[in-house]
Amino acid sequence: MEQLGQLGVVGMAGVFMAGLGGLLALMLALANRKLFVYEDPRIEEVDGLLPKSNCGACGLAGCRDFAEKLVLGEVVAARCTVSSPAQIAAVAHYLGVEAGAVDKRVARLACAGGRHVAFLRAKYVGLSTCRAAAVVSGGGKECGWGCLGLGDCATVCLQGAITLDAHGLPVVDQEKCTACNDCVTACPKGLFALALVKDKLWVACKSRAEGDLAEAACEVACTACGKCVADAPPGLLTVRDNLVEIDIARIGEGKRAFIDRCATGAIVWYDDKGEPQRGAAAKKILRHDDLPLKAGV
Repeated sequence: MEQLGQLGVVGMAGVFMAGLGGLLALMLALANRKLFVYEDPRIEEVDGLLPKSNCGACGLAGCRDFAEKLVLGEVVAARCTVSSPAQIAAVAHYLGVEAGAVDKRVARLACAGGRHVAFLRAKYVGLSTCRAAAVVSGGGKECGWGCLGLGDCATVCLQGAITLDAHGLPVVDQEKCTACNDCVTACPKGLFALALVKDKLWVACKSRAEGDLAEAACEVACTACGKCVADAPPGLLTVRDNLVEIDIARIGEGKRAFIDRCATGAIVWYDDKGEPQRGAAAKKILRHDDLPLKAGV
């Protein structure tokens, strides 16, 4: 009898648990029905047509987010600058919309101080990355704002758009660059920024050192002489903290003539091939060898 009683208790417990499980399953089913959010099946298809790089070049969180915006008609397919023309056309064809067009953006470097024109005050020896070098007294370059030339930007560029020239200065291939922003994030000196290809005017310097001190550290540094400011429309260029700055909202007003009187070539004009051109008054750079460590520093 005692055993039968125990079996009865176990049976009741089993029935209770089964009932509880059924009740919870019913509640979950009702909640699923109540909270269900419809997702357009086209999102999955469009996401599959995208490059899956999740680079953020489109300005959104990733390819999935971009696919959702595409299906809603809030962005155009051409905004994915990583996609090939064929991929963009395929997305547009699937959705039955125009591919659209966007102004191409590229990464640009605010430094022209390669090893042949910029002095070192110490030789850095250690982990061969800009981020590591920057931790050790700024990396050893006389100009504390200058490019360290160890190529963190080139390493993170999945498109292979950045290479280092013979003087350790990053060069951006305008055709390969997708404006993914990786180099902007990777540079410990904050020397990279994204710019529209159509906006040609650019200040290739970040030094805040005063005039002669800036040029003594780097022969192509901005000395804040103000000649370009005088030649440009009022407000387009200004000098702040010993450096010329461009009003981004008005950069479309830039003209090549504004760089002509810059003696160091710190303010440049990008040609159609994406190569920076210096003004007529800029001193010629004839040295090809690296500068030695600066004496007395």
